[in-house]
Amino acid sequence: MRITTIPSTRRVTRGWLCCLVLASAVAGCETAPRDEDKASAEKLYAEARDDMAAGSYERAIKTLEKVEGRAAGTLLAQQASLELAYAYWRTGERAQALSTVDRFIKLHPSSPALDYAIYLKGLINFNDSMGILSSIARQDLSERDQQASRDAWQAFKQLVDQFPSSRYSADARARMDYIVNALAEYELHVARYYFRRGAYVAAANRAQHAVREYQNTPTVEEALYIMVQSYDRLGLNDLRDDAERVLKRNFPDGAIARDGLRRRDSAWWKFW
Repeated sequence: MRITTIPSTRRVTRGWLCCLVLASAVAGCETAPRDEDKASAEKLYAEARDDMAAGSYERAIKTLEKVEGRAAGTLLAQQASLELAYAYWRTGERAQALSTVDRFIKLHPSSPALDYAIYLKGLINFNDSMGILSSIARQDLSERDQQASRDAWQAFKQLVDQFPSSRYSADARARMDYIVNALAEYELHVARYYFRRGAYVAAANRAQHAVREYQNTPTVEEALYIMVQSYDRLGLNDLRDDAERVLKRNFPDGAIARDGLRRRDSAWWKFW
């Protein structure tokens, strides 16, 4: 499975930007800023867009914050808010990015850019779960704290449930599948850890959780094998035999029983 690469700033924002511009024609209930403030805000926004296109996100952040203030109550302020969240994310300010996008979702539940805002929230958490140092330290994603992955999955699920036809939903679905595999592998990683240290009760419990919660992932075969081996060492023969029957019935030609627990030398999740 190959996950769609994250669109560039220009392509990501173009769709919802057009929607917001069109919606401005019917947004008559907003309080219009003074003409000079509006002109100043539009000029600042254009400067911020140029800075973002050039990769100068920190500079763009300062400008977009001014736009939000000068264009308060307008659709331009909404545009600036989403651009600001994106810029925070690109500079590694995850907490600020999430706070900004959450505020947008709360204040603008009927915005034509709501699907993009939810998608962006998922991306912020998704990339945090990848970890900026993973490629350097070759750390397995399954070995990291998985809360960010769960938060990303929830955001993507909200997007596909609420906006199934959104231009962002197909990518969100692919990322959801990936996250489920990562969460399952996390449980398996913990089960391996306990097993190799002789904590067989804990190993069996984590492996059982992986089998129960992530039945359609590639981790199930090895999780069942860990259950068989753990129960055997604990002398729980009935539980061992039950787990072994399930293992053989579902994986009659499996290699896990032959090769034992896997030891990976490279990160299994790097496929793009």
